[in-house]
Amino acid sequence: MIEAVAIYAGCVLLVVGALFCLLAAVGVIRLPDLLTRMHAASKAGAVGGGMILLAVPLVSLDGSVALRAILGVMFLVLTTPVSAHLLARASLKSTDNVTFTALDELGHKKDPSL
Repeated sequence: MIEAVAIYAGCVLLVVGALFCLLAAVGVIRLPDLLTRMHAASKAGAVGGGMILLAVPLVSLDGSVALRAILGVMFLVLTTPVSAHLLARASLKSTDNVTFTALDELGHKKDPSL
């Protein structure tokens, strides 16, 4: 009985995670500028990938698989915001003519030495 519930819960997490990943992909394609695309990819992608990784141990019912999946979720949660921050900072500091849809109220200069 509990195995059937775990398998159904894993399937639900897998489908919801796949929908979040699809939402992230649509956001990357449809959103207008770099920062909003990056936001869609980092937030929805991390949630979708985390849900998929959490679905794996529920379906497999194995302790070693669960440990690896939890470590994968922790890695995803720790590295996704850092990489998004670094990409945003690099695009802000770049000398290319990148257009943003928001007003830069802080008045950042395009100086790569900062």
